[in-house]
Amino acid sequence: MTTPLEASVIIPCYTEERWDWTLEAIDSAKAQTRRPAEIVVVVDHNEHLLSRLRREVDGIVCLGNELQRGVSGARNSAVASCETDVVAFLDDDAVAHPDWLAELLEPLSDEAVVGTGGVVLPSWQGRPPRWLPAEFAWVVGAFHASVPESPAPVRNVWGMSMAVRRALFEEVGGFRTGFGKLDDLSRPEDTDFCIRVGRLVPDGRWVLVPGAVIEHRVPERRASFSFFLRRCHNEGRQKIALAELLGGRDSLGPEAEYIRRTLPSAMAAQLRAALRERRSEPLLVAGAMALGMGAAATGAAEELALRYGGRARTPRPAFTGPPAPAAPRAEAS
Repeated sequence: MTTPLEASVIIPCYTEERWDWTLEAIDSAKAQTRRPAEIVVVVDHNEHLLSRLRREVDGIVCLGNELQRGVSGARNSAVASCETDVVAFLDDDAVAHPDWLAELLEPLSDEAVVGTGGVVLPSWQGRPPRWLPAEFAWVVGAFHASVPESPAPVRNVWGMSMAVRRALFEEVGGFRTGFGKLDDLSRPEDTDFCIRVGRLVPDGRWVLVPGAVIEHRVPERRASFSFFLRRCHNEGRQKIALAELLGGRDSLGPEAEYIRRTLPSAMAAQLRAALRERRSEPLLVAGAMALGMGAAATGAAEELALRYGGRARTPRPAFTGPPAPAAPRAEAS
């Protein structure tokens, strides 16, 4: 009989402005039908927040990020303290459904599965914008693709809802420090990580699990059109940076398919709907798609010019290798 896998749930956080959200994330981890072996809350260089968590929240392990500031260093610091078979990641502004961990662990009974990811739904803190295309839901940290009816292989999953075998995490060196999310700056450190793990295990695969659901909060300020354009511009820049880190744009196959097929098809559907139904909303959505693509293209062109025009202002992130030795653990009481 196979011994059930044990998992640690890791929740990175960095600001007391999200205190209530962080507590709800922790509570959702505690309420899992498949109990985690431990819940590790790792604080990104904020001593006051770390002290408050240790003082006020019980039933968790509290750690500080001992590595470079950012979510990559925070996650790596937490994993270095774990001894479980699997580490699962949940963001501090997300709430996991009760079966989230059980669903993430189920496919890992197959040794060929290196890790799993769940579905991310938006939890709007205000009214969702009428003009936001479903295909651009990633702008606010929600799924933009159709969800399969059953677990399916994918190139990468998202770090806010991910489970991975700890041994592979350590072997590949964890998340790339200096490239992860930092405050509101978003970088695709999870895509980079998943691709590197995939290359490490040629026959291995990542699996998207539709039953593993989290709800990710979307603050009202992220419903603005200015945020939409800034996020698209940044995405264009960061995908060029990612391609360079991974050895060429050939590593961005799904992104190319998204630009070549998904967006043009969705745009055409919106324009047909506008003509057929004589409504303005599909025109707004199609216009947002066009402007979003333009902003991403501008960001990509800017990054290419900076990198190959001799004026690169973003140095190649250092790859630090395996996580640092375990930091001192403090269990809240």
